[in-house]
Amino acid sequence: MTRGYSLEEIQQKLIDILSDSRSGLSGVEISERLGINRATMAKYLNIFAAEGLIKQKNAGNINLWSIESGTEKLHFPDDYFHVKEKFLEYLTTGSQNQVYNLIRNCQHSGANISKIINEVIIPAIESVEDMYLKAKIGKSESKLFHGVISNAIQILGLVPHESNAKKNVIILSADSQSLLYAQATSCAFGSRGWQVWELGDMSDAIDVLYDLDLQKFLTRIWKQKHGIMIVAVISGTEEGMKFFSESVNSVKPKFGKNMHLVIYSRAGKKPNVKAEFVTDDFENTIRWAESVSDKAFG
Repeated sequence: MTRGYSLEEIQQKLIDILSDSRSGLSGVEISERLGINRATMAKYLNIFAAEGLIKQKNAGNINLWSIESGTEKLHFPDDYFHVKEKFLEYLTTGSQNQVYNLIRNCQHSGANISKIINEVIIPAIESVEDMYLKAKIGKSESKLFHGVISNAIQILGLVPHESNAKKNVIILSADSQSLLYAQATSCAFGSRGWQVWELGDMSDAIDVLYDLDLQKFLTRIWKQKHGIMIVAVISGTEEGMKFFSESVNSVKPKFGKNMHLVIYSRAGKKPNVKAEFVTDDFENTIRWAESVSDKAFG
């Protein structure tokens, strides 16, 4: 690439030059200012447009590019707390577009996705749960807020990352109330280069035949048993944790020592379940998995 710019550098330089232009700039003007050939610049302009960073408009025979409204440069790590406050403010006032713009600004500003999940998304989920339990919001608002948070997680998940074929993780929610936590956990793992299989809410799979179902699934996706496979069970009830931990433990001998089980407990007390690691902290879930990976691959 001309001048050796990274994708992040192109993105920031693009924000800078478009922020200084009221009417927008043509692709030719942008490529000339950045010193990048037109064909390459056109490709990146389309990528940034798909991500919602910039937009295109017609001015006669010329296509002009301009910055999306609300785009701003954030500075991390200083702005994580600022983003946390703004996210919850926009969420609870019904400003959905501002929520999504804020998340996109985090992406464009080079925020660590896993850290955004831990310091912004997880606290927001917990805040919504607390407001609902204290009757500050009703079922309708709770559903709305959950939907907005879910969409924000999906936006974070759009950031491309290379996956390591040796680092595999299955993430399942043992109940519907843990589904958002499972989505957030999946996004964080994906941002760290893990191959992720997110199964969603598996509460309807609680029956005597699930062991066989899980074994078939693992055989299909981890047939060659390359690297490690971690199964992360996220649950708000001890019953759910107990069922899925027993299911995973029953099939582990068939897949060898490189299959591992972690429980992310939201039950409010330490559950009496058999697992290699049990925690009530999101970040510890990720750290433990990374430590297992480090031990396996040096």
